[in-house]
Amino acid sequence: MTGENRIFLDVRQSASGVSWEHRLTERQDMTALAIAQGYGVPDIVARVLAGRGVTAEQTERFLDPTIRDLLPDPASLTDMDKAAARIAGAVVAREKVAIFGDYDVDGAASSALLKRFLTHFSVPAEIYIPDRIFEGYGPNPEAMRELVSRGATLIVTVDCGTNSAASIDAANAAGADVVVLDHHQLGGPLPAAVAVVNPNREDDLSGQGHLCAAGVVFLALVQTAKILRGRLPGAAPPDLLGLLDLVALATVCDVVPLTGVNRAFVVKGLQIARQQRNEGLAALARVSRIGEPVSTFHLAYLIGPRINAGGRIGDAALGSRLLATDDPVEARTIAETLDRLNQERQQMELEMLAAARVEADAELAGGNGPAIVVTASSNWHPGIVGLLASRLKDHARRPAFAIAFNANGVGTGSGRSVSGFDLGRLVREAAIAGLIVKGGGHGMAAGITVERAKLGALRAFFEERAAAEVFRLQGEESLAIDGALAAEGATLGLLDALEKAGPFGAGHVAPVFALPRHRLAVARPV
Repeated sequence: MTGENRIFLDVRQSASGVSWEHRLTERQDMTALAIAQGYGVPDIVARVLAGRGVTAEQTERFLDPTIRDLLPDPASLTDMDKAAARIAGAVVAREKVAIFGDYDVDGAASSALLKRFLTHFSVPAEIYIPDRIFEGYGPNPEAMRELVSRGATLIVTVDCGTNSAASIDAANAAGADVVVLDHHQLGGPLPAAVAVVNPNREDDLSGQGHLCAAGVVFLALVQTAKILRGRLPGAAPPDLLGLLDLVALATVCDVVPLTGVNRAFVVKGLQIARQQRNEGLAALARVSRIGEPVSTFHLAYLIGPRINAGGRIGDAALGSRLLATDDPVEARTIAETLDRLNQERQQMELEMLAAARVEADAELAGGNGPAIVVTASSNWHPGIVGLLASRLKDHARRPAFAIAFNANGVGTGSGRSVSGFDLGRLVREAAIAGLIVKGGGHGMAAGITVERAKLGALRAFFEERAAAEVFRLQGEESLAIDGALAAEGATLGLLDALEKAGPFGAGHVAPVFALPRHRLAVARPV
């Protein structure tokens, strides 16, 4: 809800059960007028900007964000100087470097970023992505020792490592240094790495907690390149700006706020992506049948899911290999494989969702139903439960979990929440209560491992702890409206004008308009 809680067009309960509210406060109405008059932008664009907190003074920089203006000092991040110095030392000495990444888009892009940088300096580098099912998220001691046995003297973890103290101890004991480049919340002791660069550390005062891992890696490369200019004065500098297509991809797909330097990353990165410099991204655009300039929509809904498909149901390393290769033949082969895996994932998701909806609808049939929908099956693929939970959350308009049980009765579950309800906190409380084997997450998403025998008790615990808050939030649910349109006003010209206020995404939501002069003729679920 907005601060002033102004009802739009007196719609207090729409067909979907939510109230309509003015997105703009009265003060923002005045700001929109100042933006339109001062910068010559259409009124509708000015309203979109003002409704997202952009002031008249910020408008020019917002409409034309530049890396030069918005890039923070990398050294402002805790441990960044240590991390950059160690990576630079590995470059100068031509050490073998292992890159330990995550199996999602941010992990793949971060791994490829670092490998491309090291390859520029002819440094031998190997990417290791763990298997989602058999190894799980983040470094594990066995894999770290294996990387050291293969000659790595430096292991850099990207998009993981913050909560991997034991695994980093194993790498240290085996004889390698470790540098962590991550953005996840710390949930235990800080690992004994050479450096732990994470803007979400409690002792990090940089104010860059909105960065995804690829953003952190990019800052590390900027700082490392600065050191190398002094230590390798004859070496050609790497084209760091040319790598921003990967940073943009990760920023969009990891759903971090498109504000500050993230906005500059995406705007500049899309320009690079449209030049098709990266063979892997170009190959993915072709198999995705993208016949227009790449946009945030294409990154989020066409390219990202194909990269993720490898980690979900195939070879987790395919995404990072694709983004790191300069071989067009290899890029085409991997892109076609990921496209096929994504089609398989889509079919599996449809079948799983049909079964999950039957279970969820049965629970919701009586009155309000449970505050948190929990569905489970022994026939589901654990790599898809996160997607399933997201669909169920949207369907039921409340937090939802989907759990895939194995033959031993141990379930891998994923949960998605609604705005205002901290699902990560609830999962941590369930772990303290001994109802799950392990679990963690943040406000909007969480993961759990649970024994089938405790599923009933877990459902009861969720209901006891969540019902009052979830149902209160449902009663307060609203839709923020930017303004009213006539159907004849919804033109390509309007879309072109609105693009000036984009790109839209997390933290900079797409505009919503009402068509009050028109009646809804047909509505059907899709």
